[in-house]
Amino acid sequence: MNTLLSIETRNAVLLKMAELLEQERTAIIKINKGDLDAYNGDDISMYDRLKVDDSKVDEMIKSATHLASQEDPVGVERFSFKHDNGMQVYNKTASFGTILIIYESRPDVTVEAAGIAFKSGNKILLKGGKESLKSNLKIVELWHQALKSQGASTDWVEYLQFNRTETQAFLEKPTQKLDLIVPRGGERLIAFVKEHASCPVIISGRGNNFVYVHKEADLDLALKVIINAKTAKISACNALDKVLIDKNLPNKEAFIKNLISKLKEFKVQILGDKAISKFEGVEAIESDAIWYQEFLDYKIAIAEIDSNEDTIAMINKYSGGHSSSIITKNKEVAKVFMENVDTAAVYHNASTRFTDGSQMGLGGELAISTDKLHQRGPIGLQHLVTNKWYVHGNGQIR
Repeated sequence: MNTLLSIETRNAVLLKMAELLEQERTAIIKINKGDLDAYNGDDISMYDRLKVDDSKVDEMIKSATHLASQEDPVGVERFSFKHDNGMQVYNKTASFGTILIIYESRPDVTVEAAGIAFKSGNKILLKGGKESLKSNLKIVELWHQALKSQGASTDWVEYLQFNRTETQAFLEKPTQKLDLIVPRGGERLIAFVKEHASCPVIISGRGNNFVYVHKEADLDLALKVIINAKTAKISACNALDKVLIDKNLPNKEAFIKNLISKLKEFKVQILGDKAISKFEGVEAIESDAIWYQEFLDYKIAIAEIDSNEDTIAMINKYSGGHSSSIITKNKEVAKVFMENVDTAAVYHNASTRFTDGSQMGLGGELAISTDKLHQRGPIGLQHLVTNKWYVHGNGQIR
């Protein structure tokens, strides 16, 4: 069993990790180039996530440095109580123990998510996808150097080189203690982990995010938000997939034409319901099943809708429970929308692209959870803890 490392040691390891990432920057990018060249899929979002360039290395360094500057999330007192019999009762945060992070294509997860789990006092098991193996192994090598530099065991960060069958067997009957699993990836990976895991899983949910353009919307603002949310980073789970337009929107036809034209500039494929597909450049939606889909591509579905109530019902039926936004000048309508839409993040007059730990003031994030337990939305350092009761007595019996 690994005894909890002191906060000083954990911080020193993270700072050393930042230093090593800078030193090995060129080598990491070169090794990643090998992974990119070997990738033979046609999934552009997967390729985008797999790629490590200078800005990705900068983000990894920033993440490790920022984590080192944050307060220790372990041992924080949440509640205290003095019993009538004199016992002193405390409830404090505690680390989970061992966390398995199972992920696809993103070498930055090997630093950012692992760093959050490490800072919160956990042993980390990493199981990345085969497409990013060389990049991941290089980064794990740096973790081991950083741990050794502080006299800590390299067991704190372990990489599992398992194929699918071995991974399934490990999930069902772990060969070492396992307290929590965090899958980071697409729906198939998440479903695979949920099906086979024998311990708790934090579901890092899919996107399928909606923007509703209410009849009292500022149309320039609506256009700006939709284009940003759809095109800024199509591989992100906070990217936009669906737009619902109030059928009573003034200047509706001009707005729709303008929106189509702007989306076409970014080569976005546009699918529309009966009302929208009449416009040039829009393909008709052939099945309602499209409303359940997360695209992660230059693709969007647009429909007309009757009211705020209908919008809320549609989002609650089809969305992935991730993010949704209303564009309106009417604060009362926005309030009703935000209180009743059942997504982890709700926005008024802003892009869904802000559902992200760093953008929401958490620093880095381990995942964005669409489950309601134990934390919803971006899961940061302060959420990656469980709790424990400490009771001090002097012989009390019941």
